Amino acid sequence: MSNTYLFTGFPGYLATALIEDLFRGRKPIEKVYLLHLPSMEKQAKKQVETWKEDQEVNTEKIELIQGDITQEGLGLNPSKATPLRKEVTHVFHLAALYDLAVPLLPAWKINVQGTREVNRWVSQCLKLERYIYFSTAYVSGKREGTVYETELIHGKGFKNHYEYTKYEAENLVHRMCQKIPTTIIRPGIVVGHTKSGATAKFDGPYFILNLVDALRNLPVLPYFGKGKARVNLVPQDYVIEATNYLAHHSESSGNTYHLTDPNPYTAKEIYEQLSYVYTDKYPHFPLPLGLANQSLKLRPLRKVLGIQREALDYFLCSANYDNRQAEVDLAASNIFCPDFFSYTETLVDYYREKRGDPSKHVSIL
Repeated sequence: MSNTYLFTGFPGYLATALIEDLFRGRKPIEKVYLLHLPSMEKQAKKQVETWKEDQEVNTEKIELIQGDITQEGLGLNPSKATPLRKEVTHVFHLAALYDLAVPLLPAWKINVQGTREVNRWVSQCLKLERYIYFSTAYVSGKREGTVYETELIHGKGFKNHYEYTKYEAENLVHRMCQKIPTTIIRPGIVVGHTKSGATAKFDGPYFILNLVDALRNLPVLPYFGKGKARVNLVPQDYVIEATNYLAHHSESSGNTYHLTDPNPYTAKEIYEQLSYVYTDKYPHFPLPLGLANQSLKLRPLRKVLGIQREALDYFLCSANYDNRQAEVDLAASNIFCPDFFSYTETLVDYYREKRGDPSKHVSIL
């Protein structure tokens, strides 16, 4: 039987990549519905036009639909919503505010209220085989030590509003697991593609490259703090391929998966590697983390260095993400997380090529 898909979060980068990978797979596709905001109609149509040049993506099976996940019924026209509920077999919910510096209210509206509305809509689908919710490993917030895929509830607090609202949203999704077949995906920090280096934004760990680029003419590069915390970086293609595989895997219903690096490097090791690949120089002298935190309170400095202050927190928190369930269920697929150092040069090459593109850089508040 052919599957019918509904994606939220289009034309976002991850949703776009998931759809492309879906068409490259062997699962029969009846239809792919792409939910987008009215304000994103131009970008959504542009992406579909781009796909017409891709022989692997059958655009005749793609249909754009306007909506808004924060509204009742996803803001869909009732004449469209009714037949959709009768057709859809797989719902991928990716729509979210991913910005680490996002204020609480807009993050809550989209990440929590939006997920609540998607949950309600999904519960009314008549042929649903799988609901795939895209979360983050960092619902763990400020927890340290080992974090298991079966764990969610904690009282350790959060590094930012993005983490907090994704945590609350995942709580809502967990309540659905008893009623409908649900798979929760928790990726680590997603970086570029292992083959092309392509990424949507130079955010998160890319602040290291922004920093190194700004300081590259110094005779000696600094690094901040001791850098002992392990930072969980995963390439985009691993996350995409694993998600699509698990979305169709018979044993994954009701499971939560850490799509994380089982052997992550420390912050210092990552900093040294990126510095060397980019400048042929290793950083040699430490600067106190307190100094870095104080300095990044100055917006002009953050802007010059291209660093979101919130990104620094991910190089300080020592959480270890156990991914045993993911490894077990991906074992037959030959899909695994590659070593970060094996594709660092590809990431740096892409950064060199695109570092002058303002659309690749996050807004600095």
